Amino acid sequence: MKDMALWNEGDWIAVIALVVLGVFLSIGALIAGSKKPEFAGHPKGLYMLFFAEMWERFSYYGMRALLIFYLTQHWLFSDGKSNLIYGAYTSLVYITPVLGGYLADRYLGQRKAVLFGGILLAFGHLFMAFEGVGGQEDATINIFWLALALIIVGSGFLKANISVMVGQLYRLTDMRRDAAYTIFYMGINVGAALGTILVGYLGQRIGWAYGFGLAGIGMIAGLIVFVLGKKVLLGAGEAPAPLSRNTEMAVYGSGLAAVAVMWGLVQYQDVIQTLLIISGFSLLGWVLYQALKLDKEPRERIFAILFLIALNPLFWGLFEQAGGSFNLYTDRYVDIGGVPASVFQSINPIYIILFAPFFAMLWQWLGKRGLEPSAPAKFALALAQVGLGFLVFVWGAKSVGMEAMTPVIFVFLLYLLHTTGELCLSPVGLSAMNRLAPSFMASLIMGAWFYMTAVGNFVAGKIGEATGGHDGVMTKDATLAIYDQIGWITLGVSVVVLALSPIVKRWMHLDTLRDADHIAGESELGEPQAAGTHPESKGA
Repeated sequence: MKDMALWNEGDWIAVIALVVLGVFLSIGALIAGSKKPEFAGHPKGLYMLFFAEMWERFSYYGMRALLIFYLTQHWLFSDGKSNLIYGAYTSLVYITPVLGGYLADRYLGQRKAVLFGGILLAFGHLFMAFEGVGGQEDATINIFWLALALIIVGSGFLKANISVMVGQLYRLTDMRRDAAYTIFYMGINVGAALGTILVGYLGQRIGWAYGFGLAGIGMIAGLIVFVLGKKVLLGAGEAPAPLSRNTEMAVYGSGLAAVAVMWGLVQYQDVIQTLLIISGFSLLGWVLYQALKLDKEPRERIFAILFLIALNPLFWGLFEQAGGSFNLYTDRYVDIGGVPASVFQSINPIYIILFAPFFAMLWQWLGKRGLEPSAPAKFALALAQVGLGFLVFVWGAKSVGMEAMTPVIFVFLLYLLHTTGELCLSPVGLSAMNRLAPSFMASLIMGAWFYMTAVGNFVAGKIGEATGGHDGVMTKDATLAIYDQIGWITLGVSVVVLALSPIVKRWMHLDTLRDADHIAGESELGEPQAAGTHPESKGA
């Protein structure tokens, strides 16, 4: 350990992250030791899921912050190819929740699905620590592809299902639902912030194996929290029907078979594009087929769900430049001093930690006055902000001259606008999927939400690939030109979405939602008030 007098900004940031991690672990111990069934107005099960997801996101986002540099600097892929691999990997991470959600709905239940997914993730993150000698001719690269495959399938069993379990702790009419999802979303981002700092710092400063190894340790910690906290779930996430041993083993076997499939797919990115098109239309057809069998109001709720889901690819295609092309741009063209570029991936989750409580209070404050924007109107605001973020960054980079390094303040401004946009879309979308979906399609709809996020991640990879030009090497001029173009296009789309939002809001039929089934530990009927909503909004 070097002398404190020699520490630079990156060293101090890593130490601060360790202290913050210790504080959160202390808070978790306090909640776990409480004898009361609730803490701060929410069931203890919410906080158990908070900490389990915090550790999982610590691992995932820590690894994600390093991935583009690992691809370019260790495995020696070109900038364009690295962005495409990055986009393919992250897109597959969001496709597999469709499979995991279906298997949980039909057989396993969400709790066992999350547990199985967590085990696969732990192995995947630990296998990332096998780095070999580097270069694409190194046979160890096959272990790298296996690690990515395990993380992809593990995420599929965990992501959609742990989000569904949050909703199962509350009645549909419980006005705490949106706040609960926002708290849960903060857990995601506490883990993401600390993971990107600590894993990124170790990986870029000490060695790849140290960074990825820490990510694996984080995932194991998340598994321990989830297993020990089973009792506070009050029965949430259990199998929908008695599960035979043979059926359960067959489900786990299908998961392992999926790992083999993903091992191949992540290496052949062109196949993924075809897969996205075919499976996307298949999923759309299945959801519409189910919708057409429903009565008018639930059928129109499905239409509203599909409208909101369809906006995911555009938003995430831009937003997910953060870990790919924007990560490389920050490393090469931004004046970042002594801070590893991967550490800047923590800005977004830190902003969310700071602003999520404000947004939760804002929506409730506006709701009580009948002024809260509808979910589709919030989506329009999200698109406007993500587009504006790129336009502000392009202006800032050009304002100091193309030959000069871009001032780091514009990195913070881009992430600020992208974060406020994310808070208008992601927690709102999670809550809307869980609230509007029929109970027999709950995890499938949540999986479809993540599926369209997968499309967005693949789009992000294609955009990132374009920043590499014809020879695969990123240039500052080309990257800024692409950022400017996508910024203006997204602003235009946001105007159209805002104009259509009153129609989509009517499809949601929020005033007639009722609780059909009891929640975990409850047997009361739902109340007349709409699920997790506020008084009728006067806005769009």
